[in-house]
Amino acid sequence: MNTYDNRQKPHDRIDHIFKDLLPAHGMPERPAQIELCHLMLDAMLDGSIALCDAGTGIGKTYAYLVAGTAFLGFRAASGLETRPIFISTSSIALQSAIFNDYLPLLSDTLLADGQIDQSIRAVIRKGKSHYVCDERLKKRLEQVNWQKKNAKAAAALRSLRDRLDIDLAEHLSGHDQKRVCVPAHCDCKQASCRYLCFMEACNSNYFHFQICNHNLLLANAIHRGTGRRPVLPDSCAIIIDEAHKLPETARQMYGVTLEAGDIHILIRDLRKARYFLAAESLSEITGPLLRKLSKPPQGERYTEYLPLLAAAERTLSVIRRQLEGLLTVPLRKSLEDVSAAVSLFSNGRPDMVFYTTSGDHGGTMLCATISDLNAQLQTTLWNQSQPILLTSGTLAVGSNFRRFREETGLLTTSRVRESVSPSPFDYRKNCLLYLPQLPPHQRTETYYDELAREISTLLDAAYGHALVLFTSYATMSAVQERLAKEHLVWPLFTMGRNAVHTTEQFKANPGSVLLATGAAWEGFDFPGDCVSLLVIPRLPFPFPDAMKEKEREQYDTLHAFIRAVVVPEMQIKLKQGFGRAIRTETDTCVVAILDERAVQGNRYFEDVRAALPEMRITGSERVVEQFIRNAKPDDYFREGRS
Repeated sequence: MNTYDNRQKPHDRIDHIFKDLLPAHGMPERPAQIELCHLMLDAMLDGSIALCDAGTGIGKTYAYLVAGTAFLGFRAASGLETRPIFISTSSIALQSAIFNDYLPLLSDTLLADGQIDQSIRAVIRKGKSHYVCDERLKKRLEQVNWQKKNAKAAAALRSLRDRLDIDLAEHLSGHDQKRVCVPAHCDCKQASCRYLCFMEACNSNYFHFQICNHNLLLANAIHRGTGRRPVLPDSCAIIIDEAHKLPETARQMYGVTLEAGDIHILIRDLRKARYFLAAESLSEITGPLLRKLSKPPQGERYTEYLPLLAAAERTLSVIRRQLEGLLTVPLRKSLEDVSAAVSLFSNGRPDMVFYTTSGDHGGTMLCATISDLNAQLQTTLWNQSQPILLTSGTLAVGSNFRRFREETGLLTTSRVRESVSPSPFDYRKNCLLYLPQLPPHQRTETYYDELAREISTLLDAAYGHALVLFTSYATMSAVQERLAKEHLVWPLFTMGRNAVHTTEQFKANPGSVLLATGAAWEGFDFPGDCVSLLVIPRLPFPFPDAMKEKEREQYDTLHAFIRAVVVPEMQIKLKQGFGRAIRTETDTCVVAILDERAVQGNRYFEDVRAALPEMRITGSERVVEQFIRNAKPDDYFREGRS
């Protein structure tokens, strides 16, 4: 077969899918999406590592799914070995959407057109602890005192007889999950074992797409790079969505982490095993550490935790000596793991960097990672021969990928190709950037009062409907206290630990105001008029930590370091926050940045402009109010008033 014809057919197939098939299902034809899909397919055909920055509204998910499907068809037509495509994301929500929404629609569309003769098969892959071990489940069901068991937890436990995925059993207790999940060393070898049958299907190339998170993808790369048994089968391509999360995930995967929950679980398990004295002693000694870890990081240096860690290390050492030989294997391993982590963080190690970051549950996570992350990624992930697509809306600043490539060890890799697909949204029409003429000055004693007044005035101009994104919990709390005294006419919500519940309340109350920080910068979707005013009080510069200090050593001057590392990271975070403003073609929003450093003529004005799409800029609150008046329907102005 002619090579050119063989390569051209999958490209022709892409055009047919996007120009003919999907529009018949109500999806508009988007030239930028089609172009991105062709670029992705070329990268797959050439075995490249492609960095694809795709703006909001491009439709990158369908772009890479269609490219992947065309690539699988190309491989089949070329007589190449059947292998799956891996799709890695950082969020469960996106994994579920790909599995339950995107792929089924694409599969049905291609089947109806005769493009494929069987449905696209996909599976979500997880670690062993997310699946049921039939033998352990049988034993647990025999042991439970059903009369004392919580009814919902009991129903969830019984439901696992018909479910392999533990995550689908709502209300299952954490204790039951640990008792019935597949253990780290699974060797039952029973032909009827559902988990082994599932793994056999996963390793037989039955599935066209295997969907996982970044942790599992990196665990597989580490296993392959160190000669251990792979976690995932051989693939023909890897697609990494939400790729901006990859560096932080890699730092954690190639190192050690410690959260309050790790110690809480150990204390709970000691109590359940009736080692009450050990549990109470550990709870008492680690109390100050746990309270500090339960709070979000506020830029504290890692060294501030050392005295508390030293006390925890001494107590854990005593418990291990006293209970040696008495513990069950799982409890002993749990004690050893926590003890080893606490010891590492307490004593340090010259070849590792120690720092703090936000944990998954709203608190602080202590992290220890290897100094040379780039070399590890190069050895384990980038040296794999198959093509790799990395995509996100925040990989580049403008057209510059340098910061992401530095973080991931891709700066000198010859296989890398880059592409930027700007958002198709009309930001000049639908968005207004407000930079106050007299912004609040952080160094004054009245900063919080000035900031709260500025935000209150903007809320009046926009009639509520606002999201205020803070860079610190302290500032958010100070502003919340002051706004509460203003007796706003719109409901005011403040995001705490139960972020999902708070955002649901916010969405359910049109016209309301949400004060948020942390994950809200990128983890939530607010389409429509819900966020018609986005306020960013401070530019989101990264907090200094040990990782930054380590990077600082590579630069001759502080200025060079700030321009090469600190400013690009701020710009990427700013892009992420800005992405909360406009989610659809018809959304309209005012984006207000109240940082004095961002106003025209000051140090970071041009950096802000470079990070954001081109749009109108004003310093007038009257213009803000007029923009809202012109952009919104009459019903908008009646929402939310108390």
